[in-house]
Amino acid sequence: MNESEEERSEDLPGPRDVPGLPGKLRGELRELGRGMRIPNVDGATMAERVLAQIIAEAVPVPVAEPPGRAERVRAWARRRWRMLSAAVSGLLVVLVLTPPVRAAVAEWFDFGGVAVRYDPTASPPPGSPGAGPPGCRQGLTVAEAALRAGFDPVLPAGLGDPVAAAVSADRRVLSVCWRGIRIDEFRATIDPLFHKMTPVPAAHTEVDGQTALWFPERHRLTLKLLDDESRPYAPQVRAAGPTLLWQRAEGLTLRLEGVTTMERAVDIAESAD
Repeated sequence: MNESEEERSEDLPGPRDVPGLPGKLRGELRELGRGMRIPNVDGATMAERVLAQIIAEAVPVPVAEPPGRAERVRAWARRRWRMLSAAVSGLLVVLVLTPPVRAAVAEWFDFGGVAVRYDPTASPPPGSPGAGPPGCRQGLTVAEAALRAGFDPVLPAGLGDPVAAAVSADRRVLSVCWRGIRIDEFRATIDPLFHKMTPVPAAHTEVDGQTALWFPERHRLTLKLLDDESRPYAPQVRAAGPTLLWQRAEGLTLRLEGVTTMERAVDIAESAD
């Protein structure tokens, strides 16, 4: 028994302290007590044992294994897809900002209330190739047409005084006519009023710095309008000659028909008040 064990054994009550205990029995108990060993559970010894137990029972931390072939292929595919997506997005931005491509995009979508579709096999309805656009048969004055339509038309200075004007039954389209030349004007709407089917892609140009489209060949023109009671009536289909299509800042869409060259059509459009 070491010194610490002896000190603890002396603190315990001895057999001689118990009254009425026979002397022989007290001696045997005293010998038994000397032979007992009390484990040291104090201080650092207990801490060391607990720590040793924790270390002995600790589960080893799994080590990350290198990715397999399938995972490497998937990671490579993800990287390639991100690179391809970024490249395509950048290309689309560049193309949309390029004037010729803006015209091509307009052929797939609506342009200020005019649906434009390019079809190389499309042919205009039969008619005389040299015939100009139809005249304004209502024979209204420009002031009368403006009163019916609810807006003042744009009048190019390069054409002189108009011969007549007209307004559609639904009062959405105001037309001004000169000899052999016609300008249709209307506010852009979600549902297209004019539908163009052209066998030749439209050329891109500008009018007063704004995007414009030039249709150099005869093409199919369909008008989908309403009657005076806002009910759709049978679409009007006819052949249209070379046409310039552009928009104004005040929200009007204009189509100039009857001029044979793009340069002349742009000059007339830019002379408008």
